[in-house]
Amino acid sequence: MLKYREISETDNEAVAALVRNNLKKVGLDIPGTAYFDEGLDHLSDYYGKDESRYFVIEDPAGKVIGGIGFARFEPMENTAELQKLYLDDSAKGSGLGYKLVDLVEEKMRDAGYKASYLETHDILKAAIHIYKKSGYVEIDRPAEVGHSTMNRFFKKEL
Repeated sequence: MLKYREISETDNEAVAALVRNNLKKVGLDIPGTAYFDEGLDHLSDYYGKDESRYFVIEDPAGKVIGGIGFARFEPMENTAELQKLYLDDSAKGSGLGYKLVDLVEEKMRDAGYKASYLETHDILKAAIHIYKKSGYVEIDRPAEVGHSTMNRFFKKEL
C-alpha cells in the first residue's frame, strides 16, 4: 500500500534526485528550471509552514516514488503555486499524478487558498495532460514567472 506524508529532512536527497532525473530525461536539466533551484537539495527547509507544504508518496518498501508541493504565489491574491509534481518511472501511468494533484489542492484549500497556479513546459506533455484533465486553464505568462525556461502557465479556481 502506498503512503502519503509530508516531506522530512531524510527525504531531501530522494526528492532532489527524483526532480533532477525527471528533468534530465526530457532535456530540461538546464538553467531556468527546478533542476538548478538553490534549495532543491534541502526542500524540507523550505516547506512545512502553513503557506507551503510538500508531500511525498512511498511505495510499500519505503522508497519515495513521487512528490508534490505548494507555496504562496504572491503576485496573485489568495493563490498557491502548485510545485514540483514528479513521479518515479515505476509510478508513471498509474493515476498517481491525478491523486497527487487532488491531494495538494485539498491541502491548498485547507490553508485558505482560493486558486492554484502552475508553470510547466511544452516538453512535459504528461504533466500538461494531468493539469488539463484536472481542470486547469491555460493563462498568459505572468510577469513574475519563477523559472524563466517554463513556457506554459495554468490556473484553477479551488
